[in-house]
Amino acid sequence: MSDERQRQADTDPSNAPRPADGGGPRRLVKRGAREYLLLGTAHVSRASADEVRAEIETGDYDEIAIELCDARHATLTRQAEVAEMDLFAVIRKGQAGMVAASLALGAYQQRLADQFGIEPGAEMRAAINAAEAGNTPLSLVDRNIGITLKRVYRNIPWWQRATVLTGLATSLVSSDKISEDDIEKLKEGDMLESTFNEFAAESSAMHAALIDERDQYMAAKLLAGRADAGRTLVVIGAGHLKGLAGYLEAGMDDPAARVSTLDTVPPGARWVRWIPWIVVALVFAGFALGFSKSAGLGQQLVIEWVVINGALSALGTAVALGHPLSIVTAFIAAPITSLNPTIGAGMVVAAAEVWLRKPRVGDFSTLKADVTSLRGWWRNRVSRTLLVFLGATLGSAAGTYIAGFRIVGQLFG
Repeated sequence: MSDERQRQADTDPSNAPRPADGGGPRRLVKRGAREYLLLGTAHVSRASADEVRAEIETGDYDEIAIELCDARHATLTRQAEVAEMDLFAVIRKGQAGMVAASLALGAYQQRLADQFGIEPGAEMRAAINAAEAGNTPLSLVDRNIGITLKRVYRNIPWWQRATVLTGLATSLVSSDKISEDDIEKLKEGDMLESTFNEFAAESSAMHAALIDERDQYMAAKLLAGRADAGRTLVVIGAGHLKGLAGYLEAGMDDPAARVSTLDTVPPGARWVRWIPWIVVALVFAGFALGFSKSAGLGQQLVIEWVVINGALSALGTAVALGHPLSIVTAFIAAPITSLNPTIGAGMVVAAAEVWLRKPRVGDFSTLKADVTSLRGWWRNRVSRTLLVFLGATLGSAAGTYIAGFRIVGQLFG
């Protein structure tokens, strides 16, 4: 952007932050013949939805862009599709954990809605409806929530991951009301960042994936978008206003390439992929060494492997209130699947749970409401299946390492 254009943008009255009683903050960014009016919204403010509708009704826009990805747009506009979720496919593709995380994030937003008497995503729904009513093209410019969560997971040090996941699970199923401090942060911030606020404040890597990368992503999507859109209204959380404006003003040499890069999940360390196979090799080597010393020792090692691994996976399934036969399945499957890294105990046990307790239509229709409470996660058959998957998986993983150390102790102790 030229110095003259920058001075014009800085002095444009549309760029001035709005006072508390005059609507949300906004910023006008001009790039050549294109203009982007960034409208910052508060996720807990009914006034934000009203302001979005009023702004679109001026009819002064060729395009409406909103801070949603395809998945979150579908959740808002095509709720019936949730009832068509193929749990077998979700489990088979290894997406159960990601679906559970997405439901947990949705539960946090629903708690906010219940506390403040507003509809979840009201400002985004207002933009969608107003765009449809005015026959104005609608663009979804945010990154897929699954990719964002995966990049968060990859970007933070491995020793922080368990803490973050535990804290997330604890905070999202809590029945406590959102504190006033958190409410104020939401009014000026981002829904995803506020969910992880305790950790994002201390982790630059997490903040980068949650906020800065998405600012870049949305800027790239806008710059690579409709060339014929002379004036675009961009509806975003207020926390993205400064970052997005900065990236739009700076411009990008190849916006499409930037989108592609930020849509890529960084691969895990190569050596980590070999850990399960190394563990399996060591377990078999331990069995072989045990039998070479004595048949009794070899049998004892095998029995301990089966009992420890099976019992902990069964315990995880029981904690998730899995069907009694699912618990039995966990005990039988875990010692076997732990010796085959291509299939997990959670996958087998969750498949059994779905077959034994087929989710009903009502479970899908009440899923979003049920996961807002701790009891609801266990009451709903869909979310309980996801818990069964996680419980069996974590139990089997713990059993593998505990039993492995027991084998070492028996052989060399």
